[in-house]
Amino acid sequence: MSTMPLYIERSTGFHTETTILTRRYEAPCGALLLGSLGDRLCLCDWAENRLRNHVDARLRRVLRAEFVDGASGVTDMAAAQLDEYFAGKRRVFDVPLLFAGTEFRKRVWGALLAVPFGKTVSYGDLARRMGIPAAVRAVANACGANAMSIFAPCHRVVGSDGALTGYAGGLAAKEFLLRLEGAI
Repeated sequence: MSTMPLYIERSTGFHTETTILTRRYEAPCGALLLGSLGDRLCLCDWAENRLRNHVDARLRRVLRAEFVDGASGVTDMAAAQLDEYFAGKRRVFDVPLLFAGTEFRKRVWGALLAVPFGKTVSYGDLARRMGIPAAVRAVANACGANAMSIFAPCHRVVGSDGALTGYAGGLAAKEFLLRLEGAI
């Protein structure tokens, strides 16, 4: 399993290969930073994430792009869908996503997409679902590196005893999201 980041195909439209357009989104449980590269969302992460610089550096390196303040059609679509989600009118997102990371991390983030609204799984459950039951810590680390909060719902992953565990947006935000979804 490679630990080197994989470079992801990018749109070839104007400036999309070198620019991640970012805008702030004020969620009821904390501010998010939304970012798009071309026609896909590559970032939905907590503005106050203690790993904010690491996430941004990874995106710059893997996507070979720089951050520029400014909305795009994709970040506007993401914001509109988040508005619906927080208003209780949306359970599934259909914004096109661009995961930037190793093959293993992208596999974990893809597995998060299969965790339904209003449900939780443990890190062990997620590892078993992926067919790698011994990789619980690696799965947990990949969840912690998720730059697509809410869209790739790592907030739905809890400890083996059902306890709320670490979350980039903080445990209060995780609890808020799970209560919003009726999972707790």
